[in-house]
Amino acid sequence: MDQRLEESARILKDYRKDNYCFGQDCSQATGNYCLEFGQNPLLMISKRKWAGNIRKEINDILDKSHINSPVTIDTPPVNNPVSSVMATAEAISQARPDLLLAVGGGSAIDCIKAANAAASLGEENLESFLGIGKVSEALKKTQKKLYPMVAVQTIAGSGSHLSKNSVINYPRKGQKKIITDMALVPDRAVFDYSVTTTMDRNLTLDGALDGFSHCLEVYYGSGDSGLTEQVCLNCISLIVDYLPLLLKDLDNIKYRHAIGLATDLGGYALMLGGTSGPHLNSFSMVELTSHGRACAILNPYYTVFFSPAIEDKLRKLIPVFERYMDHQPANDFRSLGEAAGRSMLSFYRAIGFPTTLAQLDGYDSRILPKVLENAKNPQLSMKLKSMPVALNLETVDEYMGLILKAAESGNLGLIKNLDRK
Repeated sequence: MDQRLEESARILKDYRKDNYCFGQDCSQATGNYCLEFGQNPLLMISKRKWAGNIRKEINDILDKSHINSPVTIDTPPVNNPVSSVMATAEAISQARPDLLLAVGGGSAIDCIKAANAAASLGEENLESFLGIGKVSEALKKTQKKLYPMVAVQTIAGSGSHLSKNSVINYPRKGQKKIITDMALVPDRAVFDYSVTTTMDRNLTLDGALDGFSHCLEVYYGSGDSGLTEQVCLNCISLIVDYLPLLLKDLDNIKYRHAIGLATDLGGYALMLGGTSGPHLNSFSMVELTSHGRACAILNPYYTVFFSPAIEDKLRKLIPVFERYMDHQPANDFRSLGEAAGRSMLSFYRAIGFPTTLAQLDGYDSRILPKVLENAKNPQLSMKLKSMPVALNLETVDEYMGLILKAAESGNLGLIKNLDRK
């Protein structure tokens, strides 16, 4: 076995101990995990035709574990609209279950995380939870507790089953917002990587590059050259090496396993550090494209902008993309940043992934002012401040505006670096 796969599995086991069952043929752990909290779950699982097999499997597992027939609700639409979160909170409040069991991808798990907070704390909207640590503050103040939660992941991408984040879509504003709180981390998690063979090519691409973006952004922003660097570079190298192979053989369990491990490392990375510019901008592109696709397209361009602050990181990252490099860069930060950016773009071309915003179906440049304006939202300010090269309200339009223009056209030369002080 590829040593990186063994190392990645060890990292995940060290992180979650016995609270996470992952790999292949591990779905049976769902029943035992549920029984730790009770026999009366509320189950969120898709009621759509494509999910018939997994619904049967989960219900069989619950039955064999002598768990009572659960109250069952449907998963939310893609991107987890706020209306679905509040409807789920109401269902939780009415059912008063022993635990919550979420089976699905990132939208489903994010939905039930946020709904758990709303139901447990009796809130009728989510505004007071947006940002960092607000749920924990409210729990401490009220002496209330969240319902225990078991998350069964079905899609290699978001890592929501392992992370403290819940992303919620506000469709009327065309904007996503985020709750980040340790209280939201699922108590137990299960991910049978073989389930991901149901993912089509586009979902496979977007999911893998979502995990890629998690680790790339956390890596750029981290001051840790130990565990965080190990997690992030392992994830990125697995995706760069295995995603092209998987796209040629979507039923290959070995390649699915590798991408599952990689995106799980992406979920773990979100516990070790924060994302920044690409994620911030992607929240305003919810009507244009998927989250993973938006982040991935933007990352090569932000790499050039961040280059003054991440020279040493780029020297370690560039060899991962060696086969996609057109020449060896000079040793200055700008050359390193552009070399890394060009290499990522070459990787994208090789796997049939867009390299510019303009290549997205339905793209209209009039979205860019909206993206810039939303970047100044105080509820999302943590993303601005956490960037390796931080921006503020006065510098967003000038510097981020050029990054977005570069991402629109593919011209890395448009990006202007902020003077180092």
